[in-house]
Amino acid sequence: MNDKILIIRLSSIGDIIQCMSVVSGIKEKYPNSEIHWVVRSDLASLLKIDPRIDHLWEFDRKKGFKGVIELGFQLRKEGYDFVYDAHSNIRSNILKAILCPLGLCQLNLVTRYKARFKRFLLFKFRLNLLPKPFKALASFQKPIEKWGIQEFNVPFEGWLFKEEINQKVDALVLSQIPDNVNWITIVPSAAWSLKRWPVEYWRTLAELKSDCYFVILGGPNDSFCEEIRSVAPERIINLAGKTSLIESFCVVRNSQFVISGDTGFLHAADLFHKKGIALIGPTAFGFPSSPNIKVMEVNLPCRPCTKDGSVKCKLKEEKKCLYDIKPEMVAAQIDLMIE
Repeated sequence: MNDKILIIRLSSIGDIIQCMSVVSGIKEKYPNSEIHWVVRSDLASLLKIDPRIDHLWEFDRKKGFKGVIELGFQLRKEGYDFVYDAHSNIRSNILKAILCPLGLCQLNLVTRYKARFKRFLLFKFRLNLLPKPFKALASFQKPIEKWGIQEFNVPFEGWLFKEEINQKVDALVLSQIPDNVNWITIVPSAAWSLKRWPVEYWRTLAELKSDCYFVILGGPNDSFCEEIRSVAPERIINLAGKTSLIESFCVVRNSQFVISGDTGFLHAADLFHKKGIALIGPTAFGFPSSPNIKVMEVNLPCRPCTKDGSVKCKLKEEKKCLYDIKPEMVAAQIDLMIE
């Protein structure tokens, strides 16, 4: 009889992408397992690109805790052998309590805890008891080592994007780039400005790497992306606001090289084993795991100062951790990695 495994990770974009790395480990250890996943309905499209996930339980957060309880009793009927709570929040704890009342059940149950107290010590008192660097993919993989899973970096090429998505990426990107020309996907945006490499640095990088095409990923409000494109509009493709989230991930999947700060797109490049550069500034938990991605950072005593970039820089020389990563340094690293 095949093992039946449930993963609970409801959100967010970056965390779901990073948690998806556990599927390869599960399939390597339990090749005939049936994998189910509980995810917020508005983010389910991310998981649909992995055909190894057999069933998605889409949770509508508008249904509130009543919906969580109803879902829990539905899941209980499935008879899971293994349950991985990769979220560890109120909703996932309710689901676990229904699946395994008082912990008295035959489930092989593991949980990824967020080390909240250690995070408090780090940001409040500069006492770092967390792994350094903190590789988020590895943090999602660690709990299920209790299931005897040790190998996670098994190559997987069977990602499934809908045909209309592939066609759109081909029309917007692949068909626009000449054969035998290197091209680089760049992600100049981030949820918080503190995590963003300066726009003028992106412009300089595009000028320095005149032998490459660039593809910009961003949102509809990222008007500064057009400033970058204006440096060399003949070889810079600005997709800001032109692609959906899943279409943008398809661009990353097709990319030769990716440069990003601590964003969901960096984690996607990590998951897809793409070559690239991670520009890590103030944040603590965005380090990639893949050896294909080079981390570029500046060693400052104030780093890391935030988990997500939502604070104000305390230095007089604001964002020094990113400003000190010069475009010339990044261009030289590109040359090393592409060659």
